[in-house]
Amino acid sequence: MKSYITHLECTFCYRIHNADVPQSVCEDCGKVLYPRYDLSLAKREFDRNVLQHRPKNMWRYFEMMPVRDERNILTLGEGLTPIFKTERLGKQMGCSNLYLKDEGLNPTASFKARGLSAAVSKAKELGITKIAMPSAGNAAGAMSAYAAKGGMEAHVFMPKDAPEANQKEVLITGGFLNLIDGLINDAGRISKGVAREKGLFDISTLQEPYRVEGKKTMGYEIAEQMGWNLPDAIIYPTGGGTGIVGMWKAFQEMEELGWIGNKRPKMFCVQSENCAPIVKALHDGSEFADIWINARTVAAGIRVPAAIGDYLILRSIRESGGDGVTVSDDDLLYQMTQVASLEGIFVCPEGGAITAALAQLLDKNILTEDEKILLLNTGSGLKYLELV
Repeated sequence: MKSYITHLECTFCYRIHNADVPQSVCEDCGKVLYPRYDLSLAKREFDRNVLQHRPKNMWRYFEMMPVRDERNILTLGEGLTPIFKTERLGKQMGCSNLYLKDEGLNPTASFKARGLSAAVSKAKELGITKIAMPSAGNAAGAMSAYAAKGGMEAHVFMPKDAPEANQKEVLITGGFLNLIDGLINDAGRISKGVAREKGLFDISTLQEPYRVEGKKTMGYEIAEQMGWNLPDAIIYPTGGGTGIVGMWKAFQEMEELGWIGNKRPKMFCVQSENCAPIVKALHDGSEFADIWINARTVAAGIRVPAAIGDYLILRSIRESGGDGVTVSDDDLLYQMTQVASLEGIFVCPEGGAITAALAQLLDKNILTEDEKILLLNTGSGLKYLELV
């Protein structure tokens, strides 16, 4: 197998960057870099039918991944999480074609395993041995786990009130845990300063080019698992937003490969009513999102006051014809119990949030009962026992 990666491209000013040396953000404008691939060559050589013989993890799409040498892959079996038809939940919600993709069945029990497997593998390939990042929770445990797998040094910066399970994940996998007063953006500021001081490579969300490539495999899997026909709508909890933009990138790549047509799902981002910078920007018609002051919610993964990829998230949602929805903590906690009691799936708080958002979208007739709707649960509720 060979990767068809050719270069990195700025998603804002489109400057080209070298994919074979460590990179962070665009050298000109400071915006997000995306890996780009020779899709015309891949279309001739990479047939989707070969996937049936591939390992059942996200690296089955190796040709569309940024690691050039398979020996540099650090995998714990991430990806190819199941999609369940949730008939009992659907009946209660009033929709007949409801599905849920359960990312809680990934290693480290969340979708963060995808992005960190890709980012830490590429860091290893580029000769990086010491990495750092801020995290609201699940990303920290994932980074520390993959760093352990690769024999690398991991430095994590987390808010003091981050879930205890995530803190323990970092410690037991040998990471250096730094607890700080404040939110994820405060942790990010401190993480960057320490990284500069100690020569650590920063793999913060969308501030290096490769975490998005792990997240985009959700899009590839959704297409493959649904017979190369995308759902009508995807409802997704949004903090840093890498999942939404990653899937949107995957859909574009697959169309150019000839694997799918031009149909796209409507993408709905879900945020807390007490931390909703993306939803506010969507409804204000803004290109960028303002930082959210006094952000608070029990769902740590969506307590993100500002996202470097805000313009990418907004662009993807608008191009899809989707929208943004806010939910209360009471509603998301209630929906956690509903999903668990009806389907036997213990979703994370963010998974409760997307179900609460679905109720709103159906009630307002933004989505209809016969549309094929996919809920994307990003992690396991077992990490949040204190909330139940």
